[in-house]
Amino acid sequence: MQRRTLVQSAALAAAGALMALPAVAQTTWPTGKAISYVVPFAAGGTTDTLARLIGQQLGTALGTTVVVENKGGAAGSIGSEAAARSAPDGFTLLGGTVSSHAINISLYPKLGYDPIKSFSPVTLIGTNPVVLVVSANSPYKTLKDVLTAAKGKQGGLSSASAGTGSSQHLAVELLAYKSGVKFTHIPYKGSGPAIQDVISGQVDMMFDTTVVAAPHIQSGKLRAIAVTSPKRLASMPDVPTVAESGVAELKDFEVQSWQAIFVPAGTPTQVVSRLHDEIRKILAQPDMQTRLKGFGMEPADMSVAQIATFQKAEVDKWAQVIKAANIKVD
Repeated sequence: MQRRTLVQSAALAAAGALMALPAVAQTTWPTGKAISYVVPFAAGGTTDTLARLIGQQLGTALGTTVVVENKGGAAGSIGSEAAARSAPDGFTLLGGTVSSHAINISLYPKLGYDPIKSFSPVTLIGTNPVVLVVSANSPYKTLKDVLTAAKGKQGGLSSASAGTGSSQHLAVELLAYKSGVKFTHIPYKGSGPAIQDVISGQVDMMFDTTVVAAPHIQSGKLRAIAVTSPKRLASMPDVPTVAESGVAELKDFEVQSWQAIFVPAGTPTQVVSRLHDEIRKILAQPDMQTRLKGFGMEPADMSVAQIATFQKAEVDKWAQVIKAANIKVD
């Protein structure tokens, strides 16, 4: 009897030790291993800028290094697919956008990931409209100037974007659809190289996020024509909205981009919660709030569950827009 009791006690002790292992692993995450923050666009764009602002502070908070990796192409699809295939262990983050995680699923018939099923949301960084810009040397001063010039040019004016299916692309397609004016879409692998060609005058115009465009507007390299928000931005009070252009067909025109952080589906809940909490603290800092608003971005504060609901609504919304406008991948 005594021997049986000893055996049972030993078995219970062993089981207790095994049950404790996950808890130990949780407290030691991250274990000094570098975290990869995948940016599915070229360097210099909105997602890249935010990744570098957040990544450095996040690494300090977690006691490890956060390495930003740019994997651009196909409006964020290439980098997103790579992240989706990564181990769900908390050491891969993805800078997701309205393009990669709401639009692409309705544009690409063979997308290598599901924007909802392949990922778990961590943080919604914020939302921001896009702004129509032209080179400072461009003859166009208003949206009516742009539309008039596009009507008189075969193929319309050229419009750059961060890639097919990006919010920049969808904005110009929506403008064409609603105004009845044609434009020639020129996709790049990110906002950085695209906006440089607009500045140099190689491309006529571009819709881009205020995060990327604002510094170039402030430096005098670009001229802002109109913003796609329902009202003027506090950071650009002199720039009218598209709806204010006086074109009847554009009275309800609105395009909002957004930036978020995701991890591969299956990442432990406690890891997602830790990441959410740490990034939320970073974004809540007064200087970070000031920087985001200076970019024309409206900071967001949603729970993980709220982000999931928001994303689902965005997927449904853009599916309807793409179908109605008959937008096709180039």
